[in-house]
Amino acid sequence: MITEKKESKKAKEERESVEAVEFLRDLFKDTHKPVVGTILRHCSSSGMSRDISLYFKDTNITHYVAKALKYGVKNSNGFNAVRVSGCGMDMGFHLVYNLSCVLYGYADRGGYIVGHKWL
Repeated sequence: MITEKKESKKAKEERESVEAVEFLRDLFKDTHKPVVGTILRHCSSSGMSRDISLYFKDTNITHYVAKALKYGVKNSNGFNAVRVSGCGMDMGFHLVYNLSCVLYGYADRGGYIVGHKWL
């Protein structure tokens, strides 16, 4: 009898992250300067966390970005969103910059390959 080994939570998270990075690289490959749009779905009353949805062209990529960055996906007012904590900076830019770094590396200004705009 062959028993199948159950995938650990950490291994599953890593596999999903790699798959999301591959999907996003493939999605962006034909675009010279891809621009990811962000929509603020919710801001906490203290201003210390925000729920943000991400789009590329007409495609909702929130789930893939969350998996690539190893963040959770939240249901915010009926929309999928990534919850980010912090204040005092543009958190939409923060998400897109970190995504670009994960996709293209930190060397040679890889964080600025993917552009950002608020929708």
